[in-house]
Amino acid sequence: MSNIDQVFEQIKVGGKDLVDKVGELIHEGNVRRLTIKNEHGHTLVEVPVTVATIGAIVAPTLAVAGALAAVVGVCTIVVERHSPPADSTKKD
Repeated sequence: MSNIDQVFEQIKVGGKDLVDKVGELIHEGNVRRLTIKNEHGHTLVEVPVTVATIGAIVAPTLAVAGALAAVVGVCTIVVERHSPPADSTKKD
């Protein structure tokens, strides 16, 4: 049984951009978990994206992000991925 490499990435976003960024990350495909933290580093919400991609859970996840965006000025999204994000430096 092989281990899947886990990669963590932190993205700081303003509250107004939170919903768009969360939606974008959910649709990337290689994201396992999203954790949204406030500016003090306290976890506000943690979502296993593999569950969120089922569909019925995507809308409530974005609704929670929208509610947080209304009360949080700046937050950090911690992204746990299966592998590093695809980059544009690939050789064809």
